[in-house]
Amino acid sequence: QVQLVESGGGLVQAGGSLRLSCAVSGSIFSITDMYWYRQTPGKQREVVTSITSRGVIYYEDSVKGRFTISRDNAKNTVYLQMNSLKPEDTAVYYCKAYFRGDYWGQGTQVTVSS
Repeated sequence: QVQLVESGGGLVQAGGSLRLSCAVSGSIFSITDMYWYRQTPGKQREVVTSITSRGVIYYEDSVKGRFTISRDNAKNTVYLQMNSLKPEDTAVYYCKAYFRGDYWGQGTQVTVSS
């Protein structure tokens, strides 16, 4: 069973920074593709960024140059460094692992005040 636990959300002023972490249980982390999604009320969950098991990275256009995804296979953890945060980044952020199926974390709230 794969379990994901996110941490690092919170309240920050516009222009500030936060770092989210997602710890993954089990021994398959190094061969999983990892994703960060976000969701606001009434909207579909959208992918923000991803990093494959081989290190190929994708960023959604609105976060390019501000967000950085990274992974530490020794710690079974993926990170999302978020800089220059904007009020429109306010959302619940979810971590997802893909290995023969999707595994989701519980989500962590990020609130950016103007």
